[in-house]
Amino acid sequence: MKRSLMLCVVLSALASSSAFAQADLAKAKNCMACHAAATKLVGPAYKDVAAKYAGQKGAEDKLVQKVMKGGSGAWGPVPMPANPQVSEAEARSLVKWVLATK
Repeated sequence: MKRSLMLCVVLSALASSSAFAQADLAKAKNCMACHAAATKLVGPAYKDVAAKYAGQKGAEDKLVQKVMKGGSGAWGPVPMPANPQVSEAEARSLVKWVLATK
């Protein structure tokens, strides 16, 4: 019982530190200039992105490309500019984080 509780505490701490790391990466790559976790700014809230793409096959790959190359039309007339400062690995990490947003 104590082992299970300790494992839960450790896994929870790792998940929390990962979330903070992704938020820091999003800030460093200027994602937060247009996006926020729960409210629409220039672009959609991360929770809205997660809801829209929940359960969609290929959503992660599609969004990774959108982060790196930009896109338009999915959320209205304001285009999302390409972000050449984000590597594919960073984009994938950010997208996984965004898709996990509740």
